Amino acid sequence: MFFLSPTYLMYMIPAFILMAITSWYVKAAYNKWSRVAAGSRFTGSEATKRLINSSGLYGVKIQSTPGEMTDHYDPRDKTVYLSNGVANSASVAALAIAAHELGHAQQDAEEYFPLKFRGVLVPLVNIGSNLGWILIMIGLFLQLTQLAWIGILVFSGGALFALVTLPVEFDASARARRMLADSGIIQTDAEMRGVSNVLNAAALTYVAGLVTAVLQLLYYVSLISGRSRD
Repeated sequence: MFFLSPTYLMYMIPAFILMAITSWYVKAAYNKWSRVAAGSRFTGSEATKRLINSSGLYGVKIQSTPGEMTDHYDPRDKTVYLSNGVANSASVAALAIAAHELGHAQQDAEEYFPLKFRGVLVPLVNIGSNLGWILIMIGLFLQLTQLAWIGILVFSGGALFALVTLPVEFDASARARRMLADSGIIQTDAEMRGVSNVLNAAALTYVAGLVTAVLQLLYYVSLISGRSRD
């Protein structure tokens, strides 16, 4: 079984450790700053409405979504989806997350290229992540090296998507900081440090995702290269 081989574990254990550390860091940052109320007393939903008006994003809507940390912006319906824990909380963490999602709405309105490019990649990656793996396995099983390399090319879309995601998320976080500071919703240096802590922790998840995608891709490359030499 490929996934139980020592070579696979050598590539993927560092990624698993990084993902676990990142997950812990995100939860720790969120839990810490979700207990700290912002001086402005705006909830995530109220802050989002105010920022929509001040940014001129009048076509953007706000909608609740179930779950915890399920907040996102959907460019298809121009809607910021906020979880109940963010929409109804006046915490520093809630404001950071709400503003971050609105940062994506700004990107969409400005036709920010990395966001548009990522949107183009979504259907290709959804297909390629499964099709690429299948082609690799069939190529290795039937000793069709060229087919396996085609599988690598298709599968590499996941790593490309993870790479393109980084500037999208970093830029949205930078926009969130500016919006919160300029609007007065975040009023003190301590609160801004909390905003940065939450956003930086979230950004690390995307870095960890890229590292995981690249290491998995490198594992398959090493597997096919080894079979080619044999």
